[in-house]
Amino acid sequence: MARQSVPAPDSPRSSQSPAPSGVQGDLELELMGLANALYNLGTTVINDSTKEREGGGKQVGLRVNDVITHLATVDDMAQHISTMIPMQVLADIDNSRNPMQLTKERLERAATENQFMNGKIAAITSYRQYLDEAIAQNFPELDSHLNGRDVVFDKAKEST
Repeated sequence: MARQSVPAPDSPRSSQSPAPSGVQGDLELELMGLANALYNLGTTVINDSTKEREGGGKQVGLRVNDVITHLATVDDMAQHISTMIPMQVLADIDNSRNPMQLTKERLERAATENQFMNGKIAAITSYRQYLDEAIAQNFPELDSHLNGRDVVFDKAKEST
């Protein structure tokens, strides 16, 4: 049941790239078939509603049955796939938001938060060094304890 179709312009897969092998590839092809069946149903409904003719409902019924068949096949295939999809992604798709744009926004937000956190770490490290120098200057007997703390701090930093 192999179907050939052109991917959407924002699809991450190029037109020459084949679908993955195995169950996930079959599911992807079935989902593309479902999308095509939904498109055909939509165009049939629009065409039938603009024409005043008897028997137009028969064509719509066939398209609906095609969509139902694809949905049943997808449901059967889903039983064999363990991939989890976050509910937020599904909600965003239901609200007509592009998953690729959402991924880009979330990656940019993560990078921004990462830079902000790196700035905090650098500020705390700088403050700690300044404080250690001041303590060593005013309390020379504690200098040996401060040097040992650097080693412990650096090892903890490396393990994260």
